[in-house]
Amino acid sequence: MNAGRVVESEALESALSYRFSDRELLWRAFTHRSSIHEKTSSAAASDNEQLEFLGDAVLGFLVSDALVASHPDYPEGRLSKLKAQLVSASHLHGVAARLRLGDYLLLGRGEEMSGGREKKALLANAVEALIAALYLDGGIEPARRFILQHVIGEAQPASEVALATDYKSALQELAQSRKLPQPRYAIVEEHGPEHAKTFLVEVRVGREWVSRAEGLSKKSAGQKAAQEVLRRLEESSIAP
Repeated sequence: MNAGRVVESEALESALSYRFSDRELLWRAFTHRSSIHEKTSSAAASDNEQLEFLGDAVLGFLVSDALVASHPDYPEGRLSKLKAQLVSASHLHGVAARLRLGDYLLLGRGEEMSGGREKKALLANAVEALIAALYLDGGIEPARRFILQHVIGEAQPASEVALATDYKSALQELAQSRKLPQPRYAIVEEHGPEHAKTFLVEVRVGREWVSRAEGLSKKSAGQKAAQEVLRRLEESSIAP
């Protein structure tokens, strides 16, 4: 591996918060078939299509696992909609753009000239291939951390934010209708490494109605805490 590639590898590994044991596997994830077909000198032994195939499966499993863990009360249909948005090409393109993965793609001359570094499909495929490379190099946990941080974490689609807003709004409206104090939210604790933090959020409605919940973001933790207080209020015998 030449000196320039080593520098690029270190920059990418820094962005990913992961150091590859096999950097050739990392670069295979960014090798488009056009660079193989045109026999470019920088091309790896094979392109990233098989890694895309494997990464798609790993991504689907880990997103499903995370959604079931964070939303145990959601019906299958609701989980499926969230999953579909998280694994969509549009969402993965956004992940790639934030990480500037297009800068690392190995493309043939024709693909380069046609703007391949900005193409949604190529970038989404590169994210899937990268997930497979992480999985093959370090096992399931590096792949899980990447997905939690970059695919599900702060990069969550608008639908998940909307779900949080729904519960908070519903709780606020119910508290108002019952002449209770407005909900107050506070971050009680945050722990874990910077790239995979967990937040503990508390919501209070007066003195009696209190709940705490953890989440991979402040919004998701607040949503779950609000949902619990909302459920208890709705089941209570307090009259409006």
